[in-house]
Amino acid sequence: MDKSKRPFLKSKRSFRRRLPPIQSGDRIDYRNMSLISRFISEQGKILSRRVNRLTLKQQRLITIAIKQARILSLLPFLNNENQFERTESTARTTGFRTRNK
Repeated sequence: MDKSKRPFLKSKRSFRRRLPPIQSGDRIDYRNMSLISRFISEQGKILSRRVNRLTLKQQRLITIAIKQARILSLLPFLNNENQFERTESTARTTGFRTRNK
């Protein structure tokens, strides 16, 4: 069969293999903040395994290290910098309303 008669077959593309995010010499530990901070989102959430490209064992160790660092106050639980900007608009008067007679 000629190549011109096979319109639906994709050509094989070469791709560059990505390097693993954790090297073999890296220790997954709660004190290794440079390593841990790569696996946390801007909001302070732990990124998923699919996003991190980690193995299951590595993801478990990263999760434990992040939680230990949070408990020891090395990492914040939440990273909400916009939390204190809206204090005036969210301060509503709740309570008893006065009636106009």
